[in-house]
Amino acid sequence: MLKVNNIDVYYGNIHALKDVSLEVNEGEIVTLIGANGAGKSTLLKTLSGLLKPKSGHILYQTQQIVGKPAQTIVKSGISHVPEGRRVFSNMSVEENLELGAFLRKDRENIKKDLDYVYELFPILDERRKQLSGTLSGGEQQMLAMGRALMARPKLLLMDEPSMGLAPLIVKKIFEIIQTVNKEGTTVLLVEQNANMALSIADRAYVLETGKIVLSGSAKELQESDKVKEAYLGGA
Repeated sequence: MLKVNNIDVYYGNIHALKDVSLEVNEGEIVTLIGANGAGKSTLLKTLSGLLKPKSGHILYQTQQIVGKPAQTIVKSGISHVPEGRRVFSNMSVEENLELGAFLRKDRENIKKDLDYVYELFPILDERRKQLSGTLSGGEQQMLAMGRALMARPKLLLMDEPSMGLAPLIVKKIFEIIQTVNKEGTTVLLVEQNANMALSIADRAYVLETGKIVLSGSAKELQESDKVKEAYLGGA
């Protein structure tokens, strides 16, 4: 579904991603783990058209998407749940969700998808008229996911969904990621909580200082001494 070939991304003179290649097959959950500042968020921003690589190719369903505007990429079926939630805090929960469907014209299906999001996240249904800035961190994360799902993505990019959340909420968020995946959405998950990410993923990549240094099945990476030592709290 997604094939990233040898991309290089710079912030000014800083070489943030170095010759990165990876792929995501339809129906998979693929996770990208790595320390803070490794380039994980940069990669997702590049995939969603917010950053442009200096070299390399990004093929989504065999179409080259480098250089396409972000809204075209969303329309083609890629949604991004950004790090830090980024909800529109002075708008209600329902207005945030409706914005997720901004590029769609199929009113009837938008209504169905709104009902589906409320079914996935009952707390959002209860809070639908509430300003999203007044929600807890966990509720805002659910809203950010719901908003991305309103675009009917085929591929969901998720950036640090567990960040700053209590363990019980993290467990709930990860269960929902699995549910969404089982119902047909492919997921590329960036996550510092390597244990959780590897427990639900099919395959994984490790990014260090802008380079992919390891890849394999999630199980292989969970059992790798290098990964245990660096990301899973000791061998």
